[in-house]
Amino acid sequence: MHKMRSYGCGQRGVLSELWRGAGRSECCDTVEPMTQTGMKENVAGLLCYVFGWVTGLIFFFIDKRSFVQFHAKQSIVLFGGLHLIGIALGLVFGLSLVTGGRTGFSFGFALYHLLQLVSLILWIVCMIKAFQGERFRVPVAADLADKFFGKS
Repeated sequence: MHKMRSYGCGQRGVLSELWRGAGRSECCDTVEPMTQTGMKENVAGLLCYVFGWVTGLIFFFIDKRSFVQFHAKQSIVLFGGLHLIGIALGLVFGLSLVTGGRTGFSFGFALYHLLQLVSLILWIVCMIKAFQGERFRVPVAADLADKFFGKS
């Protein structure tokens, strides 16, 4: 029968290194609260935009550094707002197809794809600017983020 090897506080193993990297102290028995993500600010700022408002929301709660908070708040407002606008456009112009208005549907279809193109461009620009360490303010979204969440 095999004995499981356990690592005490004085020994270093792979598991103790993982625990230590995840906000644990040298000794496996005590836990330090993990307040930051453990990554550079510019990388965390970039990651705020990766999956739109979802990653913005995640980083808003797990990383309290000012730079990361700025990008998280802007991501939530910018891509959350664009998401809601996309849903509204889909509903309004989808209903126009149901009621027999092909012209309204065609216009809505084009407008929806224009919104998707603008979202893609903003997504790329915001990620690049965050990675470069800039606090790039998207004009309306950054002001709304400051109003909803306060300045960071």
